[in-house]
Amino acid sequence: MTAHTDHAWDIRIEHLDGGYGDHLVLSDLSTCLPGGAISVILGESGCGKTTLLRIILGLTAPRSGRILLGGRDIFSLSSRQFHKVRRRFGVLFQDGALLGALTLAENVALPLREHTTLPQNMLREAAMRTLQLVGLEAFADFYPSELSGGMRKRAGLARAIVTEPPVLFCDEPTSGLDPITAAQMDQLLLDMKRHYPHMTTVVITHDLGSVAHIADHVLVIRKGQAVFSGSRQALESSDDPYIRQFLDRKPEEARRMVAPPLDAVVRSALAEWLDD
Repeated sequence: MTAHTDHAWDIRIEHLDGGYGDHLVLSDLSTCLPGGAISVILGESGCGKTTLLRIILGLTAPRSGRILLGGRDIFSLSSRQFHKVRRRFGVLFQDGALLGALTLAENVALPLREHTTLPQNMLREAAMRTLQLVGLEAFADFYPSELSGGMRKRAGLARAIVTEPPVLFCDEPTSGLDPITAAQMDQLLLDMKRHYPHMTTVVITHDLGSVAHIADHVLVIRKGQAVFSGSRQALESSDDPYIRQFLDRKPEEARRMVAPPLDAVVRSALAEWLDD
């Protein structure tokens, strides 16, 4: 697998089991995330979204099953081959995961510095070009602590794409952002799609507004299994009870609060403390 591809890589998942210790999180999960598209993974907390991402990235070993990236089973690769493939992944973590001791330009150039022998001036130029894509070129010499959360996420996105990866993974790219900044992040992902038409993008999110703006394909995971995999339009028109409950943000009846959160003794103790 080389840095520049003639076609987009799809991600085909076949009968995947995975978990931690004796706890099985993913069970017989099968789906295909299409190449060159933005695929969004949805599901309740604890359903297996993060576990799936960790398995794809090689951070957690699967119990069984296959993941084919561009037609190649990544679990059948040697350790050296897999590490070479993983270098081609761009990853945007929830908090940007920037190094506080480095400037934005130095953070963005870090993957190139680690994996190439390019001179310092070329590293700087590559970082500046990529920061320009996310609108942060004026902040190249700022440190992460000097920037807002939204700016740090944009800088994290710049670092993730500086190597022009064929696959980009984004973990909760809009979490913790105000609606305007979240919309800007959505637009950046759409811009990335136009700028890199062969890039396959996978986004884990709980933001239904973001799904409506960016998703070409949606995977919904429930209790470790794929309960929906298809276009955003098909998702929105689904009459599946769970899908409707998820999209309409309706709680399960069993989870509604049916008793006061505090008993009388605790309330009395608190009242005495507050009046003291």
